[in-house]
Amino acid sequence: MLETLPALRHLRSVFAVVVALGSALQMRAASDSADAAHVHVQLVFRKAELYPGGGDHGGLYFKLEPGWHVYWSNAGDSGEPPRIKWTLPAGITAGPLQFLPPRRLPLGPLMDFGYENEVLFPFKLDIGRLVKPGTAILDAHVDWLVCREVCIPGRADLEISQKVLAAAPTAGGPDDGPGADIWKRLAALLPDALPNGDTAVFQPTSTGFRLAVSTGRRETQAVFFPEDQDVLDNPAPQSVIPTATGFVLDLKKDANLTTNPAQLKGVLELSGERNYELAALPGTVAAPPAPAAFSFGALLSTAFFAFLGGLLLNLMPCVFPVLFLKGLALVNSGSEARHKLRAHGFVYALGILVSFWALVALLLGLRAAGATLGWGFQFQSPVFLSLMAGLLFFLGLSLAGQFEIGLTLTSAGGSLAAKQGYAGSFFTGVLAVVVATPCTAPFMGTAIGYALAQPAAVTFVVFTALALGLAAPYVALTLQPAWTRLLPKPGAWMDILKQAISVPIFATVIWLAWVVAQAYGSGMLAALLSAFLLLAIAGWFLGRWPAKRWATIVAAVFVLFVVGISVFASKKMMAAPENLNPPEAHATWQPWSADAVEHALAAGQPVFVDFTASWCLSCQVNERVALDRPEVEAAFAKANVALFRADWTREDPAITQELTALGRSGVPVYALYTPGQNDPQLLPQVLTPGIVVDAVSKLPRSSTPVRAAASNQQ
Repeated sequence: MLETLPALRHLRSVFAVVVALGSALQMRAASDSADAAHVHVQLVFRKAELYPGGGDHGGLYFKLEPGWHVYWSNAGDSGEPPRIKWTLPAGITAGPLQFLPPRRLPLGPLMDFGYENEVLFPFKLDIGRLVKPGTAILDAHVDWLVCREVCIPGRADLEISQKVLAAAPTAGGPDDGPGADIWKRLAALLPDALPNGDTAVFQPTSTGFRLAVSTGRRETQAVFFPEDQDVLDNPAPQSVIPTATGFVLDLKKDANLTTNPAQLKGVLELSGERNYELAALPGTVAAPPAPAAFSFGALLSTAFFAFLGGLLLNLMPCVFPVLFLKGLALVNSGSEARHKLRAHGFVYALGILVSFWALVALLLGLRAAGATLGWGFQFQSPVFLSLMAGLLFFLGLSLAGQFEIGLTLTSAGGSLAAKQGYAGSFFTGVLAVVVATPCTAPFMGTAIGYALAQPAAVTFVVFTALALGLAAPYVALTLQPAWTRLLPKPGAWMDILKQAISVPIFATVIWLAWVVAQAYGSGMLAALLSAFLLLAIAGWFLGRWPAKRWATIVAAVFVLFVVGISVFASKKMMAAPENLNPPEAHATWQPWSADAVEHALAAGQPVFVDFTASWCLSCQVNERVALDRPEVEAAFAKANVALFRADWTREDPAITQELTALGRSGVPVYALYTPGQNDPQLLPQVLTPGIVVDAVSKLPRSSTPVRAAASNQQ
């Protein structure tokens, strides 16, 4: 593998040359902007006028098609950064391009560093004192490499005219240059120098480097981008270990590195969009605390609590609609032999187990690839939300009587009728897991947090216990023959019950549509409603011409259209993040950020953080029955508690990192921070007003005057 990695790193560059020979791309333009393959490039300036002895800030702006990217100064394992060559009037000089903090862009075994959607490369323009007033023509020849699965080189000749004044304006002049809005929006992201008092040292290890940074506060999120190539193994995950005053970052060195660098230089990204240029010197870094040794007793106790959490998960509002489906399955099976009832129970449990194993395998695989994910991560995907809502809507139509699922299959052979029943039990178990993942029941939070921090084998044991707890009530009912006598006899009332069950199913669909609208806006909601219309038409074909193969084919085509609409709308929405709905503003609750929490604590003010998500029904219930109650709000106000809401509806690595630091991997989580204490108090996952008021009332009294004074000063 090590021998083939250098070849892989240069594969895309070689392919780029082939593409260049075939296409010979070149843009000619007497304009400040140009459009090329998959990219729009433009010169922007902060001010519209120049003056002798002064200067201006400008930038090279790229607007990219979704999925395409350009590169940072260190492109990573492949690629090249943009380059610019100036032709300027005498006395005017331009500085080098500067680079905003990049993103990690994985491609197979490689890792590139670059930018998607849009990026600005700032530069400084200096105007000599002898430059005469008039019009200055600035010419720039720009080269770049834009990549997706393939790389395409591009070039453009750009030209812009700037007026040169005789002297500097008295008030400095407004920011009214061409593209000043772009400059104002993006140039602020340039990395700063590390603040005075902050330190950074690195120490070589047997496999790489241990980078220790002190910022004066506990850091839970950090990414380091090396300035020099072939120093770090770029695809390797970077493990963040928080400390009381900063963090330690474990970095893996490049396989071909033979001599340790004199400095570890690059860009450091921290939470809260804090970006710093880093030049760490060699030093001694204390080894991070070793993880707790594996304990069989700890595994047993954690598995027990996971089993209890799975039991209680049956009572959570997330799983409530599926309880109706399980009840209907029991009624339909009430007249069957005992061994068939047991078989239904085991098949249902198998559906839950297989779903949990697949979900955990996916979660561990993505985490191994460097992703930061937690329990319920799939509900952060607009594609999953849309398809899940469509599936439940289609199921609701069938239960309401528009058509019969599986009627075509049963007409193909009578022997399939019995198999359909077991398939129904299996997929009811699958559905139970799918709708259960937005929530964490009591006992689940600690168990899941422990499981995801352990080796894969331990993780699977804990999640298997959780799955067995979720399946246990239904399996116990099918295993106890005496209880089946309590089931009513089959009859015409079963059709009425089946139609009634569609009501909570449609209620769940309404909830999912609300989540989509909350997180992704009216455009995504319109696409979802259009998908519902197509599913209703598909259901009409199945109901109007039952057991007809051609009707099934037509319905399948409509379903494929639904999948296409969901994927297309989601990609379009995520490609334009500025169109996404911002978190709801609230007079009392502020949007969470690690910086805001630290500032409040530094001022002596206690902090309460609500880690929540729109798709978490338990979170919504807790907010309404506990957090939004007048007596709770009064207790918060009396203790001068700063309230923050960490909205995890959409993927947010900063919130995921903070949850991990708290030993949790899903929501809801409620954390009460006290100034001067390192670890917060975690409240139960099912809240009552009394629980919150009691926790707030135990805050130290001595801190209240300090907080009040700080508040008065503000």
